[in-house]
Amino acid sequence: MAIRKRTWKKADGTASTRWMVDIVDSNGNRERRQFESRKEADAYRIASEGQIRAGTFRGDAAKLTVKDAAESYLLYCEGRRDRGERMTRRNYDTMDGHIGNYICRDPKRHDGKPRPKKLKDFDGGIGGIKLSQLTTGRVNDFRDRLREAGVAIVTSRKIIGTLQQILAHAVDRDMVGTNVARGVKVIGRRDEGARKIVPPTKDALRALLTVADEDFRVKLAFASATGVRAGELHALRWQHLDFSKGEVRVEARVDAYGDEDVTKTAAGMRTIPLAQPLILMLKQWKLRTAWKAPTDLVFPNRHGGYTGHDNMIKRKFLPLFDISADKHRAQPATCADTPARFNWHALRHFAVSCWIEAGLSPKTVQTFAGHSSVQVTMDRYGHLFKSEDHQKAMDAIAREMLRSHQFD
Repeated sequence: MAIRKRTWKKADGTASTRWMVDIVDSNGNRERRQFESRKEADAYRIASEGQIRAGTFRGDAAKLTVKDAAESYLLYCEGRRDRGERMTRRNYDTMDGHIGNYICRDPKRHDGKPRPKKLKDFDGGIGGIKLSQLTTGRVNDFRDRLREAGVAIVTSRKIIGTLQQILAHAVDRDMVGTNVARGVKVIGRRDEGARKIVPPTKDALRALLTVADEDFRVKLAFASATGVRAGELHALRWQHLDFSKGEVRVEARVDAYGDEDVTKTAAGMRTIPLAQPLILMLKQWKLRTAWKAPTDLVFPNRHGGYTGHDNMIKRKFLPLFDISADKHRAQPATCADTPARFNWHALRHFAVSCWIEAGLSPKTVQTFAGHSSVQVTMDRYGHLFKSEDHQKAMDAIAREMLRSHQFD
């Protein structure tokens, strides 16, 4: 690796000097860079020699930016999506949003289109930074700017996660030597992040079941008894139900675009027992529906296709709260008060809370819920696992501590 001085005259007759660095990497590839001072040239030479020895020298790739890596990663994801390799349109659009709205901020991204309600104003992107100049410190600064802009802790974690995937892809493609975002964490205040889940009460669910029409009541009862996710519910087919064994197999899900795929995680492939009253409701529903072949959807739209979840919520689910309120106003003595509104996903929380109340073990609850680990189950629902043994243990400890003391 050599440094040489190059001097020439400009058109106006003045002299110009540059310091040239000739580099040959371990593969025999040659690169030439020029600098305004000998000091800069020496610094680049020393850094490059160290990178060559470590096997991290990327030559021309040093000119690539975070935006270049992000665009390469999205192209890679497009290929995976088109081949059906565990990349749905929903996954792709989410990452594309992280990139276009935050990582490589594009101010014209939403021109002429509705702006997402939760999108924060943000101009602290890192798309223009060269990969060779991106450091863990700069990633940490980017993370802090996200939080300062008011981006929620969960969203910030997802954005950093997308950046980590981009840089991992860049490493695989020899665009950069190391993934400097690996290990960067988003730590919020103690009162941020996941909240303790408070499921709907049995009275609240009963109030909705009472006012629901006969067909929608089956769907409502199934969701609140099995705890399946919305996408899993809409992808359920009659072949997944076994009335003789009294169980349902969860094997697929469908997203907002109507793309069907396997469940969210490997643990999502599961079998859930069905109660006899629910089996009776399903059998009666099968007699009424026009779609009853093994491969037909259990809860299809009127054309036999996937039910649009948002449409179902607006037209079927949310109106139940208004119907319940009207009935209570008309007959307050005989009709229960209207429950506080909750979203459809709360039906999953209701099912899990009922399993816990019935005394099922955390491992069993994890299996039925399709969580990736028992830790996930306990993080979300651990406060619902209550036992008289806990109180007995506390009483015994107190008696031991205070047995020598007398109180008035």
